[in-house]
Amino acid sequence: MDVTFHEHDLHFSPKATLQGENDIEEEQSSRDCLCPPLEPMDIQEHGSTGETRIEHGNTERSNQLPTSEANSRIVENGNQLPTPESPVREISSPSTIPSTPMLPEDDPEVINNPVFEFHDNINSEPNTETEPSHKLPFRKNRGQPKAQYEPDPKAKAKYPISNYMSSHRLSKSYASFVFHLSAIIIPNKVQDALADRKWTKAMEEEMEALQKSQTWELVPKPAGKRIVGCRWIYTLKYAADGTLDRYKARLVAKGYTQTYGIDYQETFAPVAKMNTVRVLLSLAANLDWPLKQFDVKNAFLHGDLKEEVYMDLPPGYSLPSQAGMVCKLKKSLYGLKQSPRAWFGRFSQSMKQFGYKQSNSDHTLFLKHRKDKLTALIIYVDDMIVTGNDPEEVKKLEAHLSSVFEMKDLGGLKYFLGIEVARSKEGISLSQRKYVVDLLIETGLLACQPADTPMEQNHKLAEYPDQVPTNKERYQRLVGKLIYLSHTRPDIAYAVSVVSQFMHAPSEDHMHAVHRILRYLKTNPGKGIMFSKNNHTDIAGYTDADWAGSITDRRSTSGYFTFVGGNLVTWRSKKQKVVARSSAEAEYRGMAHGVCEMLWLRHLMKDLGFKPKHAMNLYCDNKAAIDIAHNPVQHDRTKHVEVDRHFIKEKLESKTINMPHVCTEDQLADILTKAVSGKVFHSSLDKLGMRDIYSPT
Repeated sequence: MDVTFHEHDLHFSPKATLQGENDIEEEQSSRDCLCPPLEPMDIQEHGSTGETRIEHGNTERSNQLPTSEANSRIVENGNQLPTPESPVREISSPSTIPSTPMLPEDDPEVINNPVFEFHDNINSEPNTETEPSHKLPFRKNRGQPKAQYEPDPKAKAKYPISNYMSSHRLSKSYASFVFHLSAIIIPNKVQDALADRKWTKAMEEEMEALQKSQTWELVPKPAGKRIVGCRWIYTLKYAADGTLDRYKARLVAKGYTQTYGIDYQETFAPVAKMNTVRVLLSLAANLDWPLKQFDVKNAFLHGDLKEEVYMDLPPGYSLPSQAGMVCKLKKSLYGLKQSPRAWFGRFSQSMKQFGYKQSNSDHTLFLKHRKDKLTALIIYVDDMIVTGNDPEEVKKLEAHLSSVFEMKDLGGLKYFLGIEVARSKEGISLSQRKYVVDLLIETGLLACQPADTPMEQNHKLAEYPDQVPTNKERYQRLVGKLIYLSHTRPDIAYAVSVVSQFMHAPSEDHMHAVHRILRYLKTNPGKGIMFSKNNHTDIAGYTDADWAGSITDRRSTSGYFTFVGGNLVTWRSKKQKVVARSSAEAEYRGMAHGVCEMLWLRHLMKDLGFKPKHAMNLYCDNKAAIDIAHNPVQHDRTKHVEVDRHFIKEKLESKTINMPHVCTEDQLADILTKAVSGKVFHSSLDKLGMRDIYSPT
């Protein structure tokens, strides 16, 4: 039989259609009789016949049903449901319903269904012609899978970022500065910027500056000329005390659409080496030099443009009356390929006229010696760092630059190229905390489970024929950001060096390795280098190599750390270009790279006025490599590294370097050549001087 019942009603509908009965007779019989309260029932099932026997306590029924009909009797909440021989009766009140154990028909999935049909025989087919009186309501998400991988905003994170980052060690002014770095969201699209009055005002100021300097003139679009596009870039500028100064919008040309030989010629322009910046910071920490930062407003507009370049109208500032018009550039603009060269040529000429000398070790470093005092300026595009022990010369330099360019004094060094600089009595700290947090947010790993080390020990990363490919663009973008992060994080140098070897054909295993680096960064987002005051300016280094560590081509990996004034300034982890036939050969090639880096530091220190007092120590843990360096007789073992052997031998004989032996436990460069255990890894980081000023404990 078919029974229709309602979820929220305590009685069965008298209009329910029953098989084998006439609708009119059923309605008449339902009016004549009521169903009395029923007693609790005992249910016994017999598995052999599939028969269900229903027994009432002392209640006797005169109507005896056949077995097939008894099997189909419906029980709900302890009540016996009507059958074709038993007319439908209404239950008088809820209080008359006895309580019984949960039956299969009481399952919530059955009860919550507004329409449910039962049949006399499981083999009989239901009546498809009869439509139920209740229909399922329309559901908007019908057919859509449940969002299982989307974060629940109400769910509590198991590994919140607050457990790994705190500002209780920071001063109030610096904590306020750090807060402003993370509080304001910088737009990526011009539509988002136009919706905010502050960014709109910044765009208007940029347009006024461009029009004031007569950067371009509007002309009809010439035939046969390539038109360069443009876009808006947004950033924040901070005052000398670290507070937010202004919103900055910059119009940038899309230089990647230019063609060599047509709208640009030479493009080379030097940029500051981060190694040089770290050397200056180490000297400032040891000698108590002040660090000042200057910014040039619209620096590229000071460069003269020689080529004929046409650009589209700025987004958001094109009028219907200007249709078919383009900008013919008169001066260089940010984004053009020749702009950095034009600007740097103008700037270097001005510095030389004022009496500064360009360093041969780094062409972006300008020095001036006066009465045993030094003033140093290093520039990266339009951001400058000035330090030294001659405060009078610093004031004169600022006045000179302000007379030639439109300058702005940003006060003490706090934020340079995305690197946060904090200074205290303990020293100078460099970190990229905001960069790490933004990277974790972008990848959705802000609440991930952290990892103890950046790479799994004894990993087997290589290129395999059956590897599963992954998103190449996303992989390259993440690895590129990690490469820039390694400017202040030598702890991830080896891991980044490994994953960068598979940029051309990354696999899922390689992507998992990148995610492990990000999970490791979650443990200490604010970790960085600490430059302490050690009261000396000596140069030292550590070099090491891992023989035939690459599974793909069995090439060795070499690495080195160098120190100036007891502070870490340069490091490198790189796979060697040729296959080494012995561990001594691999160590020797790595030793040659370390010597080259230390010689560059020696020349830089000479330019700064610090003459070497004794030989530089390069520590190595391979006795065979040290013996080869001191003993030129072993021709059979050294003829395939002849150039490196003569190079190192020459520096040893001139007393430029020394090569003392160091035990493996004290070899700091070991973490640059292979993945080590967590204990060895963190012990080496402590010796390197890495600190986390944002650590909550």
